[in-house]
Order: sequence, then structure tokens, then C-alpha cells
Amino acid sequence: MIKEFFLGVATLGRGFGLMGRRPRIFLLGAVPPLITSVLFVAVLVALITNLTAITAALTGFASGWGSGARGTVEVLAGIALVGGSVLIMVLTFSTLTLALGGPLYDKISELVDRELGDLPEVPEEPVLRGVGRAVRQAVALIAVSLLGSAVFFGLGFLPVVGQTVVPVLSAVFGGWLLTIELLGSPFERRGRYPIRDRRTAMGRRRARTLGFAVPSFLLAAVPFVAVVAFPAATAGANLLAREILAERTTGGGNSR
Repeated sequence: MIKEFFLGVATLGRGFGLMGRRPRIFLLGAVPPLITSVLFVAVLVALITNLTAITAALTGFASGWGSGARGTVEVLAGIALVGGSVLIMVLTFSTLTLALGGPLYDKISELVDRELGDLPEVPEEPVLRGVGRAVRQAVALIAVSLLGSAVFFGLGFLPVVGQTVVPVLSAVFGGWLLTIELLGSPFERRGRYPIRDRRTAMGRRRARTLGFAVPSFLLAAVPFVAVVAFPAATAGANLLAREILAERTTGGGNSR
């Protein structure tokens, strides 16, 4: 399992290599995460700037307490608010970036996949059916992401667990969802449209998938680092799809 995990990490590294040799495609793929990074940093700066007023409003119940106790409660509330907000941003950053740059990442994915060779011939999905399916899947993934964000936000208030176990679980959860989304294009080109097909294939190679998913999520969730990480993760997802589906790769990398 450890070897499989690091093979997954290596798959992401090969994605970086693929994008590094294609600077024009990389620059196109960097635009959506750059926009999202600017938006999220602006929100975080606004939150921190108004943190005192917000925490005072949230801790109004402690207004009659002594200054020491009231100050402690406000500090704890401020820490929890900033920490929880960052967690929600981390879990929703990838979803928003993919929503902004979906067609662009689909094109990058297609170019990389065709270069790797040996794509199966599958019948084209009718346009209306494809649009309806894509909308349903996007809504489902966003709903799961928001639900997970809410759960981890609440767990983040637990002493010790919120600062140790929760970040690890959120990285695994967020990475898994991100990989389901990134695998969408390569799986659909193979006629594998349902999300359950991706989940099943990922589950069969769970350790390798997590080796790709967790570092992809951690890198993609950091504003401005995501500018580099997203195009690489998109390219790496095509390699991962071939690996977990046991397909041959004739160019640009080797399946294992």
C-alpha cells in the first residue's frame, strides 16, 4: 500500500512534467485558479480585517462576563472562525475553480489523453443527454462538498481532534472529491459516464488514488500555488485514469 501510495504521488509528478513541456497549455490552465485565488484571498483579508467586530457579535452572550473571560472567549471564537473559514475555502476552492474552467480543463485533458495514445472508440453521447448528466453530477458533487465542509467546520471546534484528525480527514475527503471531478473527462472519453464508474475504479486502486489525490488537493487548495497545481493535476488525472483502468500508454508516460 505504501508503494502504491507513492506511485500515485509520482503520477502527479508526471502531470507536472507533461505541463512543464507545454507552457502555452499550462498558461491557459493557470487562468481559472488565478481568478479563484484572487477572490479567496480578498474574502480572507476582508474576514481578518473585520474579525474583531464579527467575534464581538458572535460572543454577545459573554458581554456581562469579566474582561478576562470575555477576552478569552472572543479569541477562541476568532481562531475557530478563521480556521473554519479557511477549511471551507479549502474544500470549495477546487469545485469553484473547476466550475470556472471546466471547458478549458476538458480541452487540456483531451489533448494530453490523445498524446498518450490508444484511446478507445466510443459512440458520442447525445448533446442534451450529456448536458443534463453533467448538470446533475455537478450539483451532486457540490452538494457533497458543501455537506462535508459543514461537517468538518463543526468538528474543527473539538479540542485536539479539530486541530489534528480533522485536517487529515478533510485532505482525504477533499482529494477524493477533486479526483472524481478530474477523472470526469478521461472517463467520459471512454464511454464511462456515471460517477459510480469513477468511484469503483478509484476504490480498486485506493492507495494509488489517494497518493495522487491528497497532494493534488493540498496544492490546489493553496491560493496561487493552485495556479501551477491545477493544470498539472488535470494532466496527471489522465495518467491516473489509465493506471486504474489498466490501460496501455504509448506516449508521454508509462502505465504501471
